[in-house]
Amino acid sequence: MHLFLNCLAASAGSGLTYVRNVIPQLSVRPEIRATVALAPKLRNTLGSPRNISFIEVDLPAGAAGRFCWEQAHLPRMIRESDADVLVSAGNFALWRSPVPQILLSGNSLYTSGDFRRDLRARRAYTVWLNTRVRAFFARRSVLWADCTVAPSKAFADTLRQWTGGKVVGLHHGFDPEIFFRDDTDLPSTLQNKIDSGKNALRLIFVSHYNYYRNFETLLRALPHIQEGLGGRPVQLFLTCKLSTEESSGSYRPETAAALVQRLGISDQVVELGTVPYHLLQHLLRASDIYVTPAYAETFAHPLVEAMACGLPIVASDLPVHREICGNAAVYFPRFSPDGLADRVVQLERSSKLQEGLSNRALERAREFSWRDHVDQLISLAHGLKRSEIGYPHAA
Repeated sequence: MHLFLNCLAASAGSGLTYVRNVIPQLSVRPEIRATVALAPKLRNTLGSPRNISFIEVDLPAGAAGRFCWEQAHLPRMIRESDADVLVSAGNFALWRSPVPQILLSGNSLYTSGDFRRDLRARRAYTVWLNTRVRAFFARRSVLWADCTVAPSKAFADTLRQWTGGKVVGLHHGFDPEIFFRDDTDLPSTLQNKIDSGKNALRLIFVSHYNYYRNFETLLRALPHIQEGLGGRPVQLFLTCKLSTEESSGSYRPETAAALVQRLGISDQVVELGTVPYHLLQHLLRASDIYVTPAYAETFAHPLVEAMACGLPIVASDLPVHREICGNAAVYFPRFSPDGLADRVVQLERSSKLQEGLSNRALERAREFSWRDHVDQLISLAHGLKRSEIGYPHAA
């Protein structure tokens, strides 16, 4: 089996996590060869895995430029590689793939009514229009692909309802050997920030700043948490900075930064900035509770990483969060600061509840495996290859 993986869209977040975990899994399977198209910057982080060939591509800037380049040039590259099946990462498929195509679709913003309402409320009309255009092609992509893979069953259900296409849910995985491999201490600048609040209840939320992660609900919850704890100090660790200079993409953090000042919680919000993946375990283990107020999600890798560290979790009540965490978390209505605060205070007051969630979190994290994910992906590819006779797009 020869797979062609289009990973040109993998530039941040879950896309990078996916590539960095799937490539090593493919490389240890002697029956699999893979050709991977990716950006030169990502290539430098992957070493020299066995049975994997890389094609480095400097793409035009922007999603539109990437999409047009792929449609024009990828079919020829796939034919020249003599691949059996194409795996298209990044939510967009080839319109006429020369081989059977599996699409990896993992962007819940294209289907989220909450996100559209949020953008209109913020008057972020450019982002709204851009999302609508991308959603059109993402929806068509599900129909262009022979099979679409979503990272959770909940999101697979959403995609099927949205498109009527063939969609299966395959959980993304977790590799504890990779995640816990590095025992390097945190840099002193990070460690000093973590140690800055004596006897504080330490909350952590791992995310770049963006609108759909719903930072404002979390920030509004902090004064209620402080009040519910009877004045005990609270610290919220963020793996981003709420400043325009530090933000990426089209999401503007000025509203969140102004909210911090208006609520008088600047001493409680600890903006750590981006934390390298290999150091994340230390940050999670230094925290007491993982919180996520996101109103749109497809899988949420940090939840699995937090569970692997034994952290109790307070999560917004999304079907995806319940699917991933199960009974290893407590849940609150996604736009309710009071509900979030009540859950945190409930946890802080009950060591029995904390211990129960922590134990179940460790058990739950062991259920996610990149090996299992890749096994199922390869099985799908074999099924498509067997049905390739008479394939309408074959050269």
